[in-house]
Amino acid sequence: MLASFLMGLVGGQRSMTPLAAVAVAAARGDLPRDCAAPDFLREPAVAAGAVALALAELAGDKMKSAPDRIVPPGLAARFIVAGFAAGALAPRGRFLEGAALGGITAVAASYPGWRARMAAMEDHGQTPTGLVEDALVVTAAAAIVAAMRPRRR
Repeated sequence: MLASFLMGLVGGQRSMTPLAAVAVAAARGDLPRDCAAPDFLREPAVAAGAVALALAELAGDKMKSAPDRIVPPGLAARFIVAGFAAGALAPRGRFLEGAALGGITAVAASYPGWRARMAAMEDHGQTPTGLVEDALVVTAAAAIVAAMRPRRR
């Protein structure tokens, strides 16, 4: 359940990145067979769609009109999407537990992430701080799914 928790932390910063990372890993066959990922996540079209949505979110985050991540619709999206991704990483039969853990963690992590970003934006602006945050979030999501990759012989 550690991966579910960690992916929830990622989801607190970017709602779509966890789903994109999990869908790409599933489509590549890089998730353990005993995880709770639904079969449809293994479809390349699902991975492509999730990546497209994640890229749109990364781009949209740099716009002046982007809402804060702590507005109710943003928190709901984080709870649902990050929760789903976190549930997929849970052991088989424990999807709902992993989803709840990841969703709750994503909502809770949104607040300190938002505060840190607001403080950094005062000195460095919206786009530079967003790009740094993007790099950290994408790297963390990739590392979480990479750590789960089954050893191949």
